[in-house]
Amino acid sequence: MQFTFTPQPVATVPVDGSDQLFPVHRIYCVGRNYAEHAKEMGSSGREAPFFFMKPADAVLPVAHGSIGEMPYPPLTLDLHHEIELVVALGSGGKNIPAAEALQHVWGYAVGLDMTRRDLQTEAKKLGRPWCTAKGFDYSAPISPIHPVAKTGLIEQGEIHLNVNGKLRQQGNINQLIWSVAETIEQLSGYFELQAGDLIFSGTPAGVAAITKGDLLEGAVAGVGELRVRLI
Repeated sequence: MQFTFTPQPVATVPVDGSDQLFPVHRIYCVGRNYAEHAKEMGSSGREAPFFFMKPADAVLPVAHGSIGEMPYPPLTLDLHHEIELVVALGSGGKNIPAAEALQHVWGYAVGLDMTRRDLQTEAKKLGRPWCTAKGFDYSAPISPIHPVAKTGLIEQGEIHLNVNGKLRQQGNINQLIWSVAETIEQLSGYFELQAGDLIFSGTPAGVAAITKGDLLEGAVAGVGELRVRLI
């Protein structure tokens, strides 16, 4: 059997301290998973978790110690940053109980859920999907993945983002409305999770617009840092 054309290579993310690559299966994102961010986006309280997705090849891997370059996307005048803890799964399944969910975590990374906010706002008004707002090319900058064997399970720790040296977002992983374990439980009810899945777990308050030339520097305590410049 032959392909009709040469298939695209598998999207991958480097593994920290190794020459291995983590193959990406799917990218899931959790919406409004910090209370203060939920408020700034017009909601309050502990809503039932909701999810959206990005294509696997939306990842923009950034090597340790490097500054990644992200092209400013077309058709937007309001590009926003959202710093997040990314959970990388090494196994999966259906209907995974929260008590067993963390057994499936292979590692963690620092990620940015880049958002064309003007397109998202318009989609919300019209009751349309968020695909063009969230799933565009290079919309998921990500640091190397740190294996859980080195980091341990990350259930607390500061998360923050500076833009051009000034603090924009700050919070703690223990402020997640839906914990990583609860998120995996909920997701596995909708989808059969697989090794290679990435879960962007949510962003703290402080999301705002950025423009060409801006330098984004984010970090999650115990995981690492991520630096990206808009070009």
